[in-house]
Amino acid sequence: MRVILFSGKGGVGKTTISASTAYRLSQLGYKTIVVSLDPAHSLGDAFDIPESEKIEAKGLPIKINDKLYIQEIDIQEEIDRYWGDVYRFLELLFNTTGLDKVLSEELAILPGMEEVTSLLYVNKYYKEGEFDTLVLDLPPTGESLRFVSMPTVLKWYMKKVFNVERTIFRVARPVARRITDVPIPDDSYFQALENFYEKLKGVDEILIDPETTSVRLVANPEKMVIKESQRAFLYFNLFGVNVDAVIVNKVLPPQAETCDKFHKWVWTQKKYLEEMSALFSPVPLFSVPLLEDEVVGLERLSILANLIYGDADPYQVLFKGKPYEFVQEEDRYFVKLRAPFLTKEGLSVLKADGEITVRWRNFKSHIVLPRKLRNYDPASAKVEKGYLIIELLPEEK
Repeated sequence: MRVILFSGKGGVGKTTISASTAYRLSQLGYKTIVVSLDPAHSLGDAFDIPESEKIEAKGLPIKINDKLYIQEIDIQEEIDRYWGDVYRFLELLFNTTGLDKVLSEELAILPGMEEVTSLLYVNKYYKEGEFDTLVLDLPPTGESLRFVSMPTVLKWYMKKVFNVERTIFRVARPVARRITDVPIPDDSYFQALENFYEKLKGVDEILIDPETTSVRLVANPEKMVIKESQRAFLYFNLFGVNVDAVIVNKVLPPQAETCDKFHKWVWTQKKYLEEMSALFSPVPLFSVPLLEDEVVGLERLSILANLIYGDADPYQVLFKGKPYEFVQEEDRYFVKLRAPFLTKEGLSVLKADGEITVRWRNFKSHIVLPRKLRNYDPASAKVEKGYLIIELLPEEK
């Protein structure tokens, strides 16, 4: 089974591109389900599904055709299915503080619940094997990163903290109830967490398997969007999730250059497209023109899919490998940049604005530094076995 994640800044057209990709996959004969994890669901709108049908589905899959299903996750329904005892305890806790019941219910949906619940569906559909492809329309970038980091965080919590916390509360509960009326989680709370974690086991391995899972970043040729896409690219690399394509949406067609109103826009977008080719190289970049009307319904989704992929099969892994990675050896840090063609002659490595720029002849690559290494400078560089290895040292004060 293939898992294809679409991530990007809000408003770039992520949902539409997820929908068009899923529809193309179904046309090619792959049984596909596309799942929206974005709280501002618009996946059903892309397929022009009536609101009454979406409400009736209650977050369960809706059949589009024999090869395609869509699902908009309803967090309230998922809480009832999976988070019952945990949610009820949190609701009681907020309500005890004097907050209104309705507000308590809303606050009990903690950040991360939606992302973790979504991971259940990745595991479920992967293990059941009913579908050939799972397409995930992720929420905006920040929540997307939380989505891919959750398995690691949960695994650490269950191994290091869970059993200790459960034992402490089991011992302290009888005493605490005599001296305070503050709710103390009972064993059903911990049992619910344990059951939930059991359903998630193995999902981390699915996400980091490049043969199974790919992220496709959706962006627009705009400065703020590019910066956010760079950060997302960095973090997906750090988590070991393979980014196999960048899809640049809403590109003005060349003929718009003759229009006075859009001449500067065309020039600006052209500049940013060239920059993005360097930023994300060697990951392939797909440029998608701005259409004359909104993309709603199967016919328009099919047109968009043709513009994105042409004759390519979106099921295939379009790129595999880490363009760069950060390596720590004791107290020393290195950046390994994949560059099998590069030699030291004419090479320059510079740092500015929290990123390293590598130039060699016509080649240029930008590497965004993680927060921990923002105050480190490139100290030396060597070419070894198809990689450029840059040593980073703390800035001199």
